[in-house]
Amino acid sequence: MSSSPSDPPLKGLNKPSPISATTLEPPKPEQHPSYLSKYSSEHPPTAKNPYDPSEALDDLPGISFALEMFLNSKMLESEEFCHKYDEEKERLYFATGYGLIQSVKGLMSYEDEDLLAGIAHIKRGNQIADLHRKKPAFFGSRLAGFVVSSLQPTGISFIKGMTAVERHAELVYAESLFEKALLGIVYSGDWLAFIKEALNMRTTISIYRQLGAYIDAVDAEAVENGNGPTDTSVDAHFRSGVYLGVGMCNIILSMMPGKLATLVELFGYKGDRKLGLELLMKAGGWVEGEDEPRVTAADEGVRRSICDMSLLIFHLVLSSFTFDGVNIDTAEKVLQWNLKRYPNGVFFLFGAGRLNLCRSQPKLAIEFYTKAMDSQKQYRNLHHISYWEIAIANLALWDIQESLKCWTELEAEATWSKAIYSYGMAVCLLELSGDDKKKKEIAAKLMDKVPNLRQKIAGKSIPLEKFVARKARKFQMQDSRLALAGLELAYIFLGIAHAPRTIITNKMLPEIDRLLTELDRFKGKSEKETLKGYAGGKGGYWDDYCLAMFLRGVCMRYLAYPDADAQIDPTETVKIPKEDAEKRSKESFAAVFEHGPKIELDHHLVYHAHYELGRLLACQGDTDGARNEFDLVLSGRPLEVGASGRKGKYSMENALHVRTHAALEALHQKRL
Repeated sequence: MSSSPSDPPLKGLNKPSPISATTLEPPKPEQHPSYLSKYSSEHPPTAKNPYDPSEALDDLPGISFALEMFLNSKMLESEEFCHKYDEEKERLYFATGYGLIQSVKGLMSYEDEDLLAGIAHIKRGNQIADLHRKKPAFFGSRLAGFVVSSLQPTGISFIKGMTAVERHAELVYAESLFEKALLGIVYSGDWLAFIKEALNMRTTISIYRQLGAYIDAVDAEAVENGNGPTDTSVDAHFRSGVYLGVGMCNIILSMMPGKLATLVELFGYKGDRKLGLELLMKAGGWVEGEDEPRVTAADEGVRRSICDMSLLIFHLVLSSFTFDGVNIDTAEKVLQWNLKRYPNGVFFLFGAGRLNLCRSQPKLAIEFYTKAMDSQKQYRNLHHISYWEIAIANLALWDIQESLKCWTELEAEATWSKAIYSYGMAVCLLELSGDDKKKKEIAAKLMDKVPNLRQKIAGKSIPLEKFVARKARKFQMQDSRLALAGLELAYIFLGIAHAPRTIITNKMLPEIDRLLTELDRFKGKSEKETLKGYAGGKGGYWDDYCLAMFLRGVCMRYLAYPDADAQIDPTETVKIPKEDAEKRSKESFAAVFEHGPKIELDHHLVYHAHYELGRLLACQGDTDGARNEFDLVLSGRPLEVGASGRKGKYSMENALHVRTHAALEALHQKRL
């Protein structure tokens, strides 16, 4: 698909004023009419009975109203409205809408019972959508389609021959297939199910492609006939759904790692990230240079809010793994408008928290995550997202006590990843323990549990869970000792990247310096004396040294070059000059490369050091040097030992490759 000719290019957006905790009060309606809903809670849409499938689109006001309630943190009211509106689950939009709510509940709880319920409702919605679709032609017509392409039951002419309800059913069918595939992969946890659901994904992408081509064709005809830039006979609800589907497919495909992307391209699928983002913007009428969207809440398609949320997910969440196309200012503008519309909306309050974390304002991020928890008490599992984010934000502030509270809450209640929650709790206890034997004992018990708490998705272990399991086993091997575990966890979760520079200088670097002071006591001694004398002879000297130097290099890099999206406090005083920080960062990474061959367990440090050095060089304008470092990471060669050394993968290898690919693609953007 492509933009209509009259659409202005989407190159970037003017930076709006920062969102703060004091800007959440909704302005007076007459000041901001663009976000006002046309639905009233006092007069909700009512169902027309008995249900006639040919009148399925009459339910669009009802499902729009239900979505508004859901996004306004009235989840149970929305669920009840959907259930009463369509008790038989026979209506096109309500059968799938109710299934979507159940899917969200299943993914939030991660409990088998909820996942199975979600799958059952989604299957029902998928069947209802299929019943509403245009029936395939009889065999003779299908056979003729192989001779005359225009007769094929999958082309633009076939879609043109559909009724409006049938086109919507085709769209809803694709959406429910995607939801069913996602839940199926999460629930089953085996490769057979993954392959089966991957085929459903392929069907989903194919349908979206055809619907996208249809919209392009009718819009082009409208332009040709002087009725453009778009065909007004295509309703906004259908358009927003196609923009959402085609847009997200392009973004997801564009984020696939190299080898997988090559494999997918063999089937004719390639993602265009720029186009994907452009389509999501079109659904809401977001254009460059305008603070207000051109599409108002009264005129929008039912999936417009989902398109806005998808933009926020890309710019604020997926930006942890990629750089190209990320625009925090765009996210801020979309958030401001939606916070006016949904001042109590938990999902947009989450977004405001993520925005402030990306801006390196963790304290303000915590305020919004807390507001998100206060905004609703109905779906307790949504609170766990806030606890997770607050735990990370507190690591960025190096407030270990507060981070511990969040990990403790998660470990007690949440079910997404007990291994990570237990490890986070154990690490914080170790950081706080000092001479407190009780804290150390609790930490040791938690570490003992971590390796056995791992889960699998599509038959594969979760990389982060594998990482914490390895660290827990290392803790046991080293007689209940783990160096800089909290700071390493902060690095993994981008806590250092989003930490204010005063925190890095005054709290994080002193932690590293204390360990380096201990390590320096063995300078000048023989290798045998060093290994025997350090930590009671339990090993890990060079692992600890390389970890300390790596984290020192990362901290110095962020002192010299804060994250591209960070909002720097103009009054802050950084004790270490930029040039000094750059020099120390390079020296630290060089030390990791020099002593990397002596690492016993934490081989990943060398690869991450090459990646971080590449980012530092990119910030300094040395594009060739940066590219060389990234190529080393992606080369597949063992960088820390000889060819006969380390066997197998190192920790977080796939995740590092994804980020390194993204960094290579974004070298021209100077966002590293």
